[in-house]
Amino acid sequence: MVKTKKEEDEIDVKDGQAHKPGQKFPCPTPGFADRVFYETLLRQRPDSHMAQEWCINYGVLPIEEAEKMFKIVSKRKADQKSGGASSPSPSKKHIERNVKKKKRKKKSVVEDDVAVDAEMGAGGDEGIGAATL
Repeated sequence: MVKTKKEEDEIDVKDGQAHKPGQKFPCPTPGFADRVFYETLLRQRPDSHMAQEWCINYGVLPIEEAEKMFKIVSKRKADQKSGGASSPSPSKKHIERNVKKKKRKKKSVVEDDVAVDAEMGAGGDEGIGAATL
């Protein structure tokens, strides 16, 4: 039986081995909500790390595109593990400003402007069970 290009792109994961580079999970159906979301995100923002990783992990990309994307994702992960190419750490001035801001904050005091009489006194004939004739 000859497989079409579309069928080759939708190769399932068998025996725990991924058939596309970086694929870890079975490929979801085209109508699956997560797949639609991540494929759309990847089209709109090709630099989205979240979309790139999801599409690689689930094998939804064509093989040629998956190979290119897998190299990018694996390089990024290797850089993150080695401590390079991660988000820059905040400068000392930025940290000092945050500390000063935290010290300046005052706790707000909520004042109750309604005077409440805490006594539970009952007036002359307001007693419970008082019978009236």
